Amino acid sequence: MTPSARPPASLWLALTPLALLVGLLALNVAIFGDAGIEGPNQFALILAGAAAATIGLTRGVSWHQLQEGMLSVVHVAITPVLMLLLIGALSSAWTVSGIVPTLIYYGLQLADPAWFYAATAVVCAIISSAVGSSWTTAATIGVAMMATGEGLGLDPAITAGAVISGGYFGDKLSPLSDTTNLAAGVCNVDLFSHVRYMAFTTLPSFAIALLIFLFLGWQHSNASEISQSAQMLTALQNSIFLSGWLLLVPALIVTLIMLRLPALPVMLIATLLGALCAALFQTELIYQIGGSTDWKGLYKGLIQSIVSSTEIQTGHAASTDLLSRGGMAGMLNTIWLILSAVVFGGLMEASGLLGRITDALKNLARSRTSLVATTAGSCGVLNLTTAEQYLTLLIGGRMYKDLYDQHNLSPRNLSRTLEDCGTVTSVLVPWNTCGAYHAVVLNIATLSYLPYCFFNLISPLMSILYMRFNIKIEEKA
Repeated sequence: MTPSARPPASLWLALTPLALLVGLLALNVAIFGDAGIEGPNQFALILAGAAAATIGLTRGVSWHQLQEGMLSVVHVAITPVLMLLLIGALSSAWTVSGIVPTLIYYGLQLADPAWFYAATAVVCAIISSAVGSSWTTAATIGVAMMATGEGLGLDPAITAGAVISGGYFGDKLSPLSDTTNLAAGVCNVDLFSHVRYMAFTTLPSFAIALLIFLFLGWQHSNASEISQSAQMLTALQNSIFLSGWLLLVPALIVTLIMLRLPALPVMLIATLLGALCAALFQTELIYQIGGSTDWKGLYKGLIQSIVSSTEIQTGHAASTDLLSRGGMAGMLNTIWLILSAVVFGGLMEASGLLGRITDALKNLARSRTSLVATTAGSCGVLNLTTAEQYLTLLIGGRMYKDLYDQHNLSPRNLSRTLEDCGTVTSVLVPWNTCGAYHAVVLNIATLSYLPYCFFNLISPLMSILYMRFNIKIEEKA
């Protein structure tokens, strides 16, 4: 029986795998805590996918169709997987080379705790707007901001929220962003027209987020933070070579990214430059990691520091924690999670269950305001089930194009809503490629930073409010 001829599943049946997944993940949090990422959550996704496949088989979907559904979405995970491996390598290489410690050292001297959260969001917004990528922003300036914030004694969850808020400002608004181009393309909207229209909801959302970050920063008394910062500065000076010349490497990498070179080659170049700096400036440390003082020890130390966990002893516990990296191997749990998640999404779509859920949501769109609210809800469901923001934008754009036409709304309203509600919320789902990526890069659980991603939480509400009060709403030509 063809998919079009097959009668649709009941909504409750379609929701069963998703309900099973949420229940298993909640159980894993209660029993395993943060260790859930080390296998239990991946197995939960596999079990939920198996439930979707079983329902599909009982409804006449062949195993071949289910398998094709899995394979059709696995390819979207290849780039994130390679990015994660290179980010793990880059992070370790930049740490043992002294680049990250130097960034932390100067950051601790210049940063003011009262302004730090807001400043982090602004800096990350500027970088992400220039490079068009929240992922690259988090892996470079975001890592440095996390370390600096910890050195100042600030809450890492709030710092991560500021990094992500700033990162997704540019990821959403920059004409260089993949998601910005995709949302405009799938809705057949001119790119720069799409960007200008998004600014109406994006700028107020970010302004509100900045005010909240300022308020949170002003709550901190900095007496203990200054003491910890001074101890960390001393520990860094005594344990590793620091130099402003090392900052030429991140400056070069940002330049390459702004020149629109592909991200994967740039990350590899960044890793190799970090390894070169480690060999030149941290030779004794590399010998120590490699276990000998000859060329073999140098080579072994460099490779080990890139591919496996590395800990630089500073004599100061907080500083040692900051300079501990997992390398490429430290990314494997996250890669496992992403692969399990996209398989779940592929099985949900191939079995027809995802389409049944989204059809039910579409039936709720009876007014313009409910249409935007339903689009937001659909984006949330798609981010939960497909685990990939690109699929969310593609499917969401196809689902709602005719409905926006029926309500006499310009397609720019749909492209803006997809970004307001789809792009920025992907990072809030622990098993979504974006949520898993940022959790491992920033070294903090998705559910820990989620309450502080103010820009990401406000954006969908802003989109709904603009439609409710008819603010900057363009009619169909």
